[in-house]
Amino acid sequence: MNNKNSFIIDSPLDMHLHLRDDDMLKLVAPLTSKYFSAALVMPNIVPPITTKEALLSYKQRIKEACKNDSFSPQLTIFFQTDYSYEFLKDIKDEIIAVKLYPFGVTTNSETGVASMDVDILRPVLESMEKLEIPLCVHGETKGFIMDREKEFLPIYESLAINFPKLMIIMEHISSEESITLLEKYDNLYATITVHHLMLTLDDVLGGMLNPHTFCKPVVKKPTDKEALRKLALCAHEKVMFGSDSAPHQKEAKECHDGAAGVFTSPIALQVLTQLFEENGKLENLNAFVSLNAQKIYNLIPTKKQIELIKEDFRVPQSYQYKNEEVVPLFAEQTLSWSIKSVKDKDDY
Repeated sequence: MNNKNSFIIDSPLDMHLHLRDDDMLKLVAPLTSKYFSAALVMPNIVPPITTKEALLSYKQRIKEACKNDSFSPQLTIFFQTDYSYEFLKDIKDEIIAVKLYPFGVTTNSETGVASMDVDILRPVLESMEKLEIPLCVHGETKGFIMDREKEFLPIYESLAINFPKLMIIMEHISSEESITLLEKYDNLYATITVHHLMLTLDDVLGGMLNPHTFCKPVVKKPTDKEALRKLALCAHEKVMFGSDSAPHQKEAKECHDGAAGVFTSPIALQVLTQLFEENGKLENLNAFVSLNAQKIYNLIPTKKQIELIKEDFRVPQSYQYKNEEVVPLFAEQTLSWSIKSVKDKDDY
């Protein structure tokens, strides 16, 4: 039972997750599968997931990495302009969405879409409309770093108008302007991350440079953070939690050309519980981390209960497996909520 010292989250879902591959997959996948019922997994590994064979192989590797947990990986494929209707129909039952990366805007997007011209995208997007396959989009241009998401909004609007029956997910929104557009079109939805709810650009470079808070889209102004918080804390029906947890080797972050990505998987539920409790909105947390995504994606998750208690949790300095080492957000800091227990469907 929920009270001021404990809280239960039912079947939490992470609707935007990077798991990588090989030993990194073996390190980070269990840090999600232990605490989440399901997660929408991004396809930008190397090489990207663009075929049914590659998709099924990756799904099997994920399941092997998470074999000790009751967890359902929801797979996506990497958008390409030459996908046929027949291919998408054949693969539909194996995927939850198609993920579109504009060329070169983030990690492993070098084979992303070179042109966002609607007429170039139309054949694939019309097929997706007919097949009711959602489109997830990393919505940034290559403009000035603080304006990249804002500059992409006219593209979102064009997609929403031209393909009114296509469900479009504005991934990891980070600005006030994105919220305004989200509420304008019925077929636009959005994910929100932990780091965009908790950080501003000051946390990245306001003092000493902190590479473990560097991500794309970059965290922005306090007014953007507050607008996102307002949306998440009320569990607006068009938004859902998507961590965009993006692990990189420690040395790939702490270097002269550090990679973009914030690793939050093992601390996400603790941070969100703390945030919602501090703002008197704990009653909305289950909707933000589970119920909204179930409705938006028509998803029936594996039943799982996560009990959190009001007890200090010291975030580890890093997480390691063999030669892989990843530093989480808020490393060596103390959170006010801890995970007490995890119960799968057979335990309650």
